[in-house]
Amino acid sequence: MKRNLVYISALAIMTVAPGCKKYLEQLPDQRTEVNSPAKVAELLTSAYPRANYIPFLEAMSDNANDKGTDNNTRINRQPWFWEVSSDRSQDTPDYYWQQAYAAIAAANQALEVIDKATDKAAYKASRGEALLCRAYAHFMLVTIFSQSYDPATAAKAPGIPYVTKPEKIVVEKYERKTVAYVYEQIEKDLTEGLPLIDDNSYTGTLSYHFTTSAAHAFATRFYLFKKNYAKVVEHANLTLPAGKILPYLRPVNTTYNAMEELVLRKEYTRATQKANLLLAETQSLWARNVITNRYGCDPALGSMINGLDNPSRTRMAYKVYYQKPEDYFVPKFYELFIRVDQNANIGDPWDMIPLLTAEEVLFNRAEANTQLGNFNEALADINDFLSQRNNLYNPTQNLSIDKVKGYYGTVDTRAAILETLLYYKRIEFMLEGLRWFDILRHKIPVVHTSFDGKTKMILGANDPRRMVQIPQEAQLSGLELNPR
Repeated sequence: MKRNLVYISALAIMTVAPGCKKYLEQLPDQRTEVNSPAKVAELLTSAYPRANYIPFLEAMSDNANDKGTDNNTRINRQPWFWEVSSDRSQDTPDYYWQQAYAAIAAANQALEVIDKATDKAAYKASRGEALLCRAYAHFMLVTIFSQSYDPATAAKAPGIPYVTKPEKIVVEKYERKTVAYVYEQIEKDLTEGLPLIDDNSYTGTLSYHFTTSAAHAFATRFYLFKKNYAKVVEHANLTLPAGKILPYLRPVNTTYNAMEELVLRKEYTRATQKANLLLAETQSLWARNVITNRYGCDPALGSMINGLDNPSRTRMAYKVYYQKPEDYFVPKFYELFIRVDQNANIGDPWDMIPLLTAEEVLFNRAEANTQLGNFNEALADINDFLSQRNNLYNPTQNLSIDKVKGYYGTVDTRAAILETLLYYKRIEFMLEGLRWFDILRHKIPVVHTSFDGKTKMILGANDPRRMVQIPQEAQLSGLELNPR
C-alpha cells in the first residue's frame, strides 16, 4: 500500500529552518500516515494558521498610539513605524507567513489523499474543509503581503505563491504571479469547497472548523475586497438562519455589561459564544502584552470607544479598563499557558482569536448594501448593531439618513453611511487587527505621532509600506521582495 505522508511546506521551512539538511534528517521521524477519512479530518485541524496577525496589523493601524512608556519591544515597535520586521518569532509577519503556508501544506496533503482515495464520497466534507482552509490562508497572505485588490491594477500587481500540491523537496521554486491570479484561485477553491461543507461531519466544537456559516462569512470578506457587493449580500444572507444576524451579535450592553474583567476575557473567545463563527488557537503573547505595549490603546483611543462624539450621540456600553493612566483596553483575550516541563515554569503561551464573527458579517453586508444604494437596509443592520452596543439603548437612538448626513455635514448619503459604519466597525474591532483591512480597502491614510509630538509619520494611500515585506528567506524560493 502506498503511504500518504504529511509534509510541511517549503515556503514555511524557509522562514524557520535555514539549516534545511538538518530538517530533512529529522523529517522522517515526524511523518504521519494518513489513510482514512478520520485521519484526514484530524490532519485538517492543522490546516488553520496557528499564528496571530493581530499584534502587527493593529500596530500598523490608527488604532495604536504612542504611550511614551511601557513595553517597547521590537515586535510592537517595528510595525508601528512600518519597518521591515527583523524578528521571526511569534506575533510577527514572518511567523504568520510560515504558519499560513504550514496550514496550506496540511490542506494540500489532505486533498492529495482524497484525490487518490477509491471511496471519494467518504471524504466529501473533508474536501470542502480543505479547500476553504486553503482559500482562507492564501487570502490572508495576499491581503497582508501584496497590494490590496484593485480591478485596475490586480492583473499586474505581484501576488503571493498559490500552492496547490504537497511539496516533496525543500527548495521549491515559486512565482508570485499576480493579485488577480491569486484571487481567481481563492474564488475557485471557495466556490468549489463551500457546497461540500457538512456541519454534521465534524466531531467536537464546530467553532474551530469551517462550518457552512463560517464559510459564507469568509465569502463576505473576500467579495467585499473584490468589490462584488451583490455577492457580499448574498453570502451574508446565507451565513445565519433566515439572514438574521441580530440574534448572533454579542450582548455587550446587557450580558457582557454585567461581567467582570476576567470573565469577559474568557467569554469573548469562548466557543459557545454565538458570535464566534470561526476561532483559531494561536501561539501568541498578545493577551499578555496587549495592555502594556508602548504602541497601542492609549487614553485618547480609550475615550473614543465610549465617547459621545458619534453619529448616535450616545455612549457605547463597552467595558473599558485601564491598568495605568496610559494603558487602556477592552477585555477580549485570555492566555492559556501550556507547560512543557511540569517541574519548571516553562511552556508556551496560546491565545484563542476570533477569525470570523457575526459582527463582521453584519458590517460587511451593511457596507455592500451602502455601495449598492440600499441605504435603508444598511442602516437597519447598523441599528441592529447599536441595539446591542448603545448604553441604555432605546429605539429613539436609531440612526436615519438625515441623522448621519447631519452628523458628517454632507448631502452625500452613501458617504455618510460609509463613514458611520467604518467608525463603529473601528471601535468594535479595537485590539483585533481588522481595522487594517478597512484602511487597505478604502486607502485611508494613517498618521502616527510620537508621544512628545515632535515626530509625525504618515502612511499615504499608495505608500508601498502598506504591503508587509515578505520574509527575506523566501527569496530562496525565487520570490521578489516588495518595493520600499
